[in-house]
Amino acid sequence: MAGLLAIFAQFEREILRERVKAGIAQARRHGKRHGRPPSVAHRVPDVQRLATAGLSQSAIARQLGLSRTSVRRFLRPSLTRDV
Repeated sequence: MAGLLAIFAQFEREILRERVKAGIAQARRHGKRHGRPPSVAHRVPDVQRLATAGLSQSAIARQLGLSRTSVRRFLRPSLTRDV
């Protein structure tokens, strides 16, 4: 009996996996991105330029469409970046 349950569980897992792959493929066909969002690290020079111009971190975030946390992280002096 336990062997039959294991077989059915494996079969169900395979069906679920196929459905997930099919859903991802369909989303890609409709132009939707899949996975982690792209990084905003390419905006570091813009953030630094606006900070040097005297804008506040909130104003920079609003102007560039970034989160305040990202702006703070980009302006942190102790951080060494490989951008």
